[in-house]
Amino acid sequence: MNSRTSKPAKLTNWVIRDRQFIWGDRTYLMGVLNITPDSFSDGGQFNSRDAALQQVAQMLPYIDMLDIGGESTKPNAQPVSAEEESDRILPIIEAIRAEYPNLPISIDTVKASVAKAAIAAGADMLNDVSAGRFDPEMLPLAGKLQVPIFLMHMQGEPRTMQINPKYRDVVQDIKQFLTDAISVAKACGIPKHLIAIDPGIGFGKTLAHNLEILKNLRSFQEISAPLLLGVSRKSFIGKLCDRPDPRDRLFGTIAACSACIAGGADILRVHDPKEIFDACRVSDAIFR
Repeated sequence: MNSRTSKPAKLTNWVIRDRQFIWGDRTYLMGVLNITPDSFSDGGQFNSRDAALQQVAQMLPYIDMLDIGGESTKPNAQPVSAEEESDRILPIIEAIRAEYPNLPISIDTVKASVAKAAIAAGADMLNDVSAGRFDPEMLPLAGKLQVPIFLMHMQGEPRTMQINPKYRDVVQDIKQFLTDAISVAKACGIPKHLIAIDPGIGFGKTLAHNLEILKNLRSFQEISAPLLLGVSRKSFIGKLCDRPDPRDRLFGTIAACSACIAGGADILRVHDPKEIFDACRVSDAIFR
């Protein structure tokens, strides 16, 4: 029997613009667009309107949604003001929305004011790597707007998260964190069916922690929420493959993405959707 059918509960589909996301049907790809000077693998590449639109055009045949961020969350990253973050992303969101009116857009931010402005500019979803911990207004905003939100686990904050991270049981600790985060989100008026989860590969985790999470992905299905994984170009791949340059980690990323699909991931957040698209189709055919 296909183990995919063992998912504990059928999830409610998402409808965003002209697209329907049927969880469990196939793997969806979230393309990454970093409007930052300091992101770990592509900082400064897409900061201009023309460069951003060109990158989206290249990704468009392969992605199901786009994730736009204006503040790096790599290890040791320094925070930026809400004003600077907004100045980076809002013109890009407006330009992409005008050019691609039906493309679902997620805003990757931990600031409620930035999220609110991004939604007004044309974004559809919120992607908060702090799961609402860094800004007490974030979850109430999502509840007011009634938009989908991705809640991610991170131990600490970007500046400190990779300084000796420790867990009692990494899988169980993260599951409890995400379960609690969903409870808080629901109390803020966010419907359960609009909440997706992300165990936060590389965010306050060692190589061993990341591998343990990936080996036990099906355990996260007990939470009954769409599962997003971001393994693309991550440092654990660099360590395993001896690839210090994040841009040299494509083949390792493809292997990790296939493992995520085998573990029941619903969405993969990727930098190279064209190359990963075929890997997803093959993995879907095998594991779903």
